[in-house]
Amino acid sequence: MGLATSAAKHAASPTDRQGEEFRDDLRVLAPAAGSGNAAARKILTPQELAPLTTLSNWRSLAGIAQTLLLIGAAIAFGVMNWFTPWVLLSVLVIGVALHGLFILSHEAAHYRMFTHRTANDIVGRLIGMLGGVSMCTYRVTHRLHHNNLYGSQDPDTAIHGGYPRGKAYLWRKLALDLVGWNAWKTYAYFFGAPAINADTGGKINPLNDTSPELRAAARQDRVIVIGFHALAPLLALALGGWQGLAMYAVLWMLPLVTVLQPILRLRAICEHGAVTDLSSPLTAARSNNTSGKLSNWLLRAVLFPHHVNYHLEHHLYPAVPHYHLPRLHALLMEKGALQGAEVRDGVDTLHLIFAPRRAKT
Repeated sequence: MGLATSAAKHAASPTDRQGEEFRDDLRVLAPAAGSGNAAARKILTPQELAPLTTLSNWRSLAGIAQTLLLIGAAIAFGVMNWFTPWVLLSVLVIGVALHGLFILSHEAAHYRMFTHRTANDIVGRLIGMLGGVSMCTYRVTHRLHHNNLYGSQDPDTAIHGGYPRGKAYLWRKLALDLVGWNAWKTYAYFFGAPAINADTGGKINPLNDTSPELRAAARQDRVIVIGFHALAPLLALALGGWQGLAMYAVLWMLPLVTVLQPILRLRAICEHGAVTDLSSPLTAARSNNTSGKLSNWLLRAVLFPHHVNYHLEHHLYPAVPHYHLPRLHALLMEKGALQGAEVRDGVDTLHLIFAPRRAKT
Protein backbone atom coordinates (compact mmCIF):
# COMPACT_ATOMS: atom_id res chain seq x y z
CA MET A 1 0.00 0.00 0.00
CA GLY A 2 1.28 3.47 -0.89
CA LEU A 3 2.25 6.21 1.52
CA ALA A 4 -0.95 8.09 0.69
CA THR A 5 -4.28 6.34 0.88
CA SER A 6 -7.94 7.12 1.23
CA ALA A 7 -8.95 8.21 4.70
CA ALA A 8 -12.27 6.44 4.36
CA LYS A 9 -10.52 3.08 4.21
CA HIS A 10 -8.56 3.67 7.42
CA ALA A 11 -10.88 5.97 9.37
CA ALA A 12 -13.97 3.79 9.25
CA SER A 13 -12.90 1.43 12.01
CA PRO A 14 -11.94 4.00 14.68
CA THR A 15 -14.82 6.34 13.95
CA ASP A 16 -17.84 4.12 13.43
CA ARG A 17 -17.95 2.42 16.85
CA GLN A 18 -20.17 4.02 19.45
CA GLY A 19 -18.09 5.95 21.94
CA GLU A 20 -15.23 6.54 19.49
CA GLU A 21 -16.82 8.50 16.66
CA PHE A 22 -16.61 12.18 15.80
CA ARG A 23 -20.23 12.58 14.75
CA ASP A 24 -21.43 14.82 11.92
CA ASP A 25 -23.02 18.09 12.99
CA LEU A 26 -26.46 17.74 11.42
CA ARG A 27 -28.12 20.87 12.82
CA VAL A 28 -30.24 22.83 10.35
CA LEU A 29 -28.46 25.98 9.33
CA ALA A 30 -29.84 29.29 10.52
CA PRO A 31 -31.53 31.61 8.01
CA ALA A 32 -28.69 34.11 8.49
CA ALA A 33 -26.35 31.66 6.84
CA GLY A 34 -28.31 31.79 3.59
CA SER A 35 -30.84 29.31 2.27
CA GLY A 36 -28.38 27.95 -0.26
CA ASN A 37 -26.04 26.68 2.43
CA ALA A 38 -28.22 23.97 3.94
CA ALA A 39 -26.23 21.38 2.02
CA ALA A 40 -22.79 22.77 2.95
CA ARG A 41 -21.66 19.44 4.37
CA LYS A 42 -22.93 17.57 1.30
CA ILE A 43 -22.10 20.03 -1.44
CA LEU A 44 -18.87 18.21 -2.30
CA THR A 45 -19.15 15.14 -4.48
CA PRO A 46 -17.43 11.89 -3.42
CA GLN A 47 -14.92 12.49 -6.21
CA GLU A 48 -14.09 15.95 -4.82
CA LEU A 49 -13.97 14.82 -1.20
CA ALA A 50 -11.83 11.69 -1.72
CA PRO A 51 -8.51 13.49 -2.37
CA LEU A 52 -9.19 15.89 0.51
CA THR A 53 -9.55 13.03 2.99
CA THR A 54 -6.47 11.22 1.68
CA LEU A 55 -3.77 10.91 4.33
CA SER A 56 -0.11 11.44 3.49
CA ASN A 57 2.40 9.92 5.91
CA TRP A 58 5.17 12.04 4.39
CA ARG A 59 3.33 15.31 4.91
CA SER A 60 2.58 14.41 8.51
CA LEU A 61 6.23 13.49 9.09
CA ALA A 62 7.28 16.80 7.53
CA GLY A 63 5.01 18.73 9.90
CA ILE A 64 6.42 16.88 12.90
CA ALA A 65 10.01 17.35 11.75
CA GLN A 66 9.50 21.06 11.11
CA THR A 67 8.12 21.62 14.61
CA LEU A 68 10.73 19.49 16.39
CA LEU A 69 13.58 21.14 14.48
CA LEU A 70 12.34 24.57 15.54
CA ILE A 71 12.17 23.45 19.16
CA GLY A 72 15.62 21.86 18.93
CA ALA A 73 17.15 24.98 17.42
CA ALA A 74 15.61 27.18 20.12
CA ILE A 75 16.87 24.87 22.87
CA ALA A 76 20.38 24.87 21.35
CA PHE A 77 20.31 28.68 21.18
CA GLY A 78 19.26 28.82 24.83
CA VAL A 79 22.03 26.45 25.92
CA MET A 80 24.65 28.43 24.00
CA ASN A 81 23.41 31.67 25.56
CA TRP A 82 22.71 30.23 28.99
CA PHE A 83 22.26 32.68 31.82
CA THR A 84 22.01 35.69 29.52
CA PRO A 85 18.88 37.66 28.61
CA TRP A 86 18.87 35.91 25.20
CA VAL A 87 17.52 32.81 26.95
CA LEU A 88 14.16 34.58 27.12
CA LEU A 89 14.03 34.52 23.32
CA SER A 90 14.43 30.74 23.44
CA VAL A 91 11.65 30.49 26.02
CA LEU A 92 9.36 32.50 23.72
CA VAL A 93 10.16 30.48 20.57
CA ILE A 94 9.89 27.14 22.37
CA GLY A 95 6.49 28.09 23.78
CA VAL A 96 5.23 29.04 20.33
CA ALA A 97 6.64 25.85 18.79
CA LEU A 98 5.15 23.68 21.54
CA HIS A 99 1.78 24.98 20.42
CA GLY A 100 2.54 23.37 17.06
CA LEU A 101 3.01 20.05 18.86
CA PHE A 102 -0.40 20.50 20.48
CA ILE A 103 -1.96 20.98 17.04
CA LEU A 104 -0.26 17.84 15.72
CA SER A 105 -1.50 15.92 18.75
CA HIS A 106 -4.97 17.17 17.82
CA GLU A 107 -4.47 15.68 14.35
CA ALA A 108 -3.62 12.33 15.90
CA ALA A 109 -6.66 12.54 18.19
CA HIS A 110 -8.76 12.74 15.01
CA TYR A 111 -6.89 9.74 13.50
CA ARG A 112 -5.59 12.12 10.80
CA MET A 113 -1.82 11.79 11.20
CA PHE A 114 -0.88 8.41 9.72
CA THR A 115 -2.65 5.83 7.60
CA HIS A 116 -1.85 3.09 10.11
CA ARG A 117 -3.94 3.39 13.27
CA THR A 118 -1.22 2.05 15.59
CA ALA A 119 1.43 4.38 14.17
CA ASN A 120 -1.01 7.28 14.43
CA ASP A 121 -1.66 6.60 18.10
CA ILE A 122 1.94 5.88 19.12
CA VAL A 123 3.29 9.05 17.54
CA GLY A 124 0.31 11.10 18.73
CA ARG A 125 0.78 9.88 22.28
CA LEU A 126 4.52 10.63 22.19
CA ILE A 127 3.91 14.15 20.88
CA GLY A 128 1.25 14.75 23.51
CA MET A 129 3.51 13.36 26.23
CA LEU A 130 6.24 15.90 25.43
CA GLY A 131 3.77 18.68 26.16
CA GLY A 132 2.33 17.00 29.23
CA VAL A 133 -0.86 16.00 27.42
CA SER A 134 -2.65 12.66 27.42
CA MET A 135 -3.62 12.43 23.74
CA CYS A 136 -6.02 9.54 24.33
CA THR A 137 -7.80 11.46 27.07
CA TYR A 138 -7.91 14.53 24.87
CA ARG A 139 -9.45 12.40 22.11
CA VAL A 140 -12.49 11.54 24.19
CA THR A 141 -12.74 15.07 25.56
CA HIS A 142 -12.47 16.59 22.10
CA ARG A 143 -15.18 14.26 20.81
CA LEU A 144 -17.62 16.00 23.12
CA HIS A 145 -16.64 19.37 21.68
CA HIS A 146 -17.25 18.21 18.10
CA ASN A 147 -20.35 16.19 18.88
CA ASN A 148 -21.98 18.90 21.03
CA LEU A 149 -20.62 22.20 19.70
CA TYR A 150 -21.93 24.97 21.97
CA GLY A 151 -24.34 22.45 23.47
CA SER A 152 -24.81 21.54 27.12
CA GLN A 153 -22.12 18.84 26.88
CA ASP A 154 -19.45 20.92 25.11
CA PRO A 155 -16.51 21.10 27.56
CA ASP A 156 -14.91 23.97 25.62
CA THR A 157 -17.71 26.50 26.04
CA ALA A 158 -16.28 27.60 29.39
CA ILE A 159 -13.11 28.67 27.53
CA HIS A 160 -14.48 30.49 24.50
CA GLY A 161 -18.12 31.23 25.37
CA GLY A 162 -19.55 34.64 26.23
CA TYR A 163 -17.18 36.83 24.23
CA PRO A 164 -16.68 39.70 23.80
CA ARG A 165 -16.27 40.25 27.54
CA GLY A 166 -14.36 43.52 27.31
CA LYS A 167 -10.69 44.30 26.79
CA ALA A 168 -9.83 44.37 30.48
CA TYR A 169 -11.33 40.93 31.09
CA LEU A 170 -9.46 39.21 28.25
CA TRP A 171 -6.15 40.97 28.90
CA ARG A 172 -6.39 39.94 32.56
CA LYS A 173 -7.01 36.32 31.58
CA LEU A 174 -4.07 36.33 29.16
CA ALA A 175 -1.79 37.95 31.73
CA LEU A 176 -2.65 35.29 34.31
CA ASP A 177 -1.97 32.64 31.66
CA LEU A 178 1.39 34.17 30.83
CA VAL A 179 2.61 34.03 34.44
CA GLY A 180 1.52 30.40 34.75
CA TRP A 181 -1.41 31.00 37.10
CA ASN A 182 -3.89 29.02 35.00
CA ALA A 183 -1.63 26.23 33.75
CA TRP A 184 -3.07 23.72 36.19
CA LYS A 185 -6.53 24.27 34.66
CA THR A 186 -5.19 23.59 31.18
CA TYR A 187 -3.61 20.31 32.17
CA ALA A 188 -6.62 19.28 34.22
CA TYR A 189 -8.67 19.71 31.03
CA PHE A 190 -6.25 17.61 28.99
CA PHE A 191 -6.37 14.93 31.68
CA GLY A 192 -10.16 14.69 31.49
CA ALA A 193 -11.16 16.62 34.59
CA PRO A 194 -14.91 17.35 34.54
CA ALA A 195 -15.65 20.71 32.96
CA ILE A 196 -18.40 22.96 34.25
CA ASN A 197 -21.46 23.59 32.11
CA ALA A 198 -21.46 27.33 31.44
CA ASP A 199 -25.28 27.56 31.64
CA THR A 200 -26.28 25.13 34.40
CA GLY A 201 -23.14 24.98 36.51
CA GLY A 202 -23.26 21.18 36.38
CA LYS A 203 -20.25 19.01 35.69
CA ILE A 204 -19.41 17.59 32.26
CA ASN A 205 -17.44 14.39 32.53
CA PRO A 206 -16.07 13.60 29.06
CA LEU A 207 -14.79 10.17 30.09
CA ASN A 208 -18.39 9.03 30.54
CA ASP A 209 -18.96 9.32 26.78
CA THR A 210 -16.42 6.90 25.39
CA SER A 211 -15.98 3.22 24.62
CA PRO A 212 -14.34 0.88 27.17
CA GLU A 213 -11.35 0.54 24.83
CA LEU A 214 -10.73 4.28 24.65
CA ARG A 215 -11.39 4.62 28.37
CA ALA A 216 -8.67 2.05 29.08
CA ALA A 217 -6.27 3.72 26.62
CA ALA A 218 -6.88 7.09 28.28
CA ARG A 219 -6.09 5.68 31.74
CA GLN A 220 -2.90 4.07 30.48
CA ASP A 221 -1.85 7.20 28.63
CA ARG A 222 -2.28 9.40 31.70
CA VAL A 223 -0.02 7.12 33.74
CA ILE A 224 2.65 7.21 31.02
CA VAL A 225 2.55 11.01 30.74
CA ILE A 226 2.80 11.46 34.51
CA GLY A 227 5.65 8.94 34.68
CA PHE A 228 7.57 10.68 31.90
CA HIS A 229 7.35 14.09 33.51
CA ALA A 230 8.29 12.67 36.90
CA LEU A 231 11.43 11.06 35.45
CA ALA A 232 12.44 13.88 33.06
CA PRO A 233 13.85 16.24 35.74
CA LEU A 234 15.70 13.35 37.38
CA LEU A 235 17.25 12.48 34.02
CA ALA A 236 18.24 16.12 33.47
CA LEU A 237 19.84 16.17 36.91
CA ALA A 238 21.72 12.92 36.26
CA LEU A 239 23.03 14.05 32.86
CA GLY A 240 23.78 17.70 33.53
CA GLY A 241 23.84 18.17 37.27
CA TRP A 242 22.10 21.15 38.77
CA GLN A 243 22.73 23.21 35.64
CA GLY A 244 21.10 20.53 33.52
CA LEU A 245 18.09 20.57 35.82
CA ALA A 246 17.94 24.37 35.61
CA MET A 247 18.08 24.22 31.81
CA TYR A 248 15.27 21.67 31.75
CA ALA A 249 13.15 23.88 34.01
CA VAL A 250 13.79 27.09 32.02
CA LEU A 251 13.87 25.74 28.46
CA TRP A 252 11.06 23.19 28.73
CA MET A 253 8.79 23.53 31.73
CA LEU A 254 8.76 27.34 31.78
CA PRO A 255 7.49 27.69 28.17
CA LEU A 256 4.87 25.01 28.83
CA VAL A 257 3.32 26.75 31.82
CA THR A 258 3.75 30.36 30.63
CA VAL A 259 4.13 31.22 26.93
CA LEU A 260 1.99 28.33 25.70
CA GLN A 261 -0.97 29.10 27.96
CA PRO A 262 -2.20 32.44 26.51
CA ILE A 263 -1.68 31.07 22.99
CA LEU A 264 -4.00 28.14 23.69
CA ARG A 265 -6.67 30.42 25.13
CA LEU A 266 -6.47 33.08 22.42
CA ARG A 267 -6.63 30.54 19.59
CA ALA A 268 -9.69 28.85 21.11
CA ILE A 269 -11.46 32.21 21.41
CA CYS A 270 -10.54 33.13 17.83
CA GLU A 271 -12.03 29.82 16.68
CA HIS A 272 -15.36 30.06 18.51
CA GLY A 273 -15.57 33.26 20.53
CA ALA A 274 -17.77 36.29 19.84
CA VAL A 275 -20.10 34.44 17.49
CA THR A 276 -23.74 35.52 17.44
CA ASP A 277 -25.50 32.44 16.03
CA LEU A 278 -24.84 29.15 17.83
CA SER A 279 -27.40 27.14 15.88
CA SER A 280 -25.15 26.10 13.01
CA PRO A 281 -21.58 24.88 12.52
CA LEU A 282 -21.26 27.58 9.84
CA THR A 283 -21.76 30.31 12.40
CA ALA A 284 -20.60 28.69 15.68
CA ALA A 285 -17.05 28.09 14.39
CA ARG A 286 -14.77 30.49 12.54
CA SER A 287 -12.32 30.41 9.65
CA ASN A 288 -9.59 33.03 10.12
CA ASN A 289 -7.87 34.33 7.00
CA THR A 290 -4.13 34.60 7.66
CA SER A 291 -2.81 35.59 4.24
CA GLY A 292 -1.60 38.85 2.79
CA LYS A 293 -0.67 41.26 5.56
CA LEU A 294 2.35 40.95 7.83
CA SER A 295 0.04 40.99 10.85
CA ASN A 296 -1.79 37.95 9.49
CA TRP A 297 1.51 36.18 8.85
CA LEU A 298 2.42 36.70 12.51
CA LEU A 299 -0.96 35.36 13.58
CA ARG A 300 -0.39 32.26 11.48
CA ALA A 301 3.04 31.71 13.03
CA VAL A 302 1.89 32.17 16.62
CA LEU A 303 -1.80 31.21 16.80
CA PHE A 304 -2.51 29.12 13.72
CA PRO A 305 0.28 26.67 12.84
CA HIS A 306 -0.46 23.68 10.61
CA HIS A 307 -3.50 25.37 8.99
CA VAL A 308 -5.53 25.29 12.19
CA ASN A 309 -6.99 28.68 11.22
CA TYR A 310 -9.47 26.80 8.98
CA HIS A 311 -11.47 25.74 12.01
CA LEU A 312 -14.92 26.12 10.47
CA GLU A 313 -13.91 23.77 7.68
CA HIS A 314 -12.49 21.35 10.25
CA HIS A 315 -15.85 21.18 12.02
CA LEU A 316 -17.69 20.61 8.76
CA TYR A 317 -15.27 17.90 7.58
CA PRO A 318 -13.21 16.57 10.54
CA ALA A 319 -11.91 13.73 8.33
CA VAL A 320 -9.83 16.22 6.29
CA PRO A 321 -6.19 16.42 7.52
CA HIS A 322 -4.72 19.84 8.19
CA TYR A 323 -2.65 20.08 5.00
CA HIS A 324 -5.78 19.74 2.83
CA LEU A 325 -7.81 22.36 4.71
CA PRO A 326 -6.70 25.30 2.50
CA ARG A 327 -7.95 23.45 -0.60
CA LEU A 328 -11.17 22.52 1.18
CA HIS A 329 -11.72 26.17 2.10
CA ALA A 330 -11.10 27.31 -1.48
CA LEU A 331 -13.47 24.68 -2.87
CA LEU A 332 -16.26 25.58 -0.47
CA MET A 333 -15.81 29.25 -1.31
CA GLU A 334 -15.97 28.51 -5.04
CA LYS A 335 -19.26 26.69 -4.55
CA GLY A 336 -20.75 29.46 -2.39
CA ALA A 337 -21.14 27.11 0.55
CA LEU A 338 -19.63 29.59 3.03
CA GLN A 339 -21.92 32.49 2.23
CA GLY A 340 -22.96 34.07 5.53
CA ALA A 341 -20.55 31.86 7.48
CA GLU A 342 -18.02 33.00 10.10
CA VAL A 343 -15.14 33.65 7.70
CA ARG A 344 -13.05 36.63 8.76
CA ASP A 345 -9.67 38.24 8.45
CA GLY A 346 -7.54 37.20 11.43
CA VAL A 347 -6.93 40.75 12.59
CA ASP A 348 -10.65 41.52 12.35
CA THR A 349 -11.29 38.55 14.63
CA LEU A 350 -8.94 40.02 17.23
CA HIS A 351 -10.83 43.33 17.10
CA LEU A 352 -14.06 41.39 17.57
CA ILE A 353 -13.00 39.35 20.61
CA PHE A 354 -11.35 42.36 22.29
CA ALA A 355 -14.46 44.51 21.74
CA PRO A 356 -16.42 45.93 24.69
CA ARG A 357 -18.77 43.57 26.47
CA ARG A 358 -22.12 43.21 24.72
CA ALA A 359 -25.05 44.83 26.46
CA LYS A 360 -27.60 42.34 27.77
CA THR A 361 -30.93 42.39 26.00
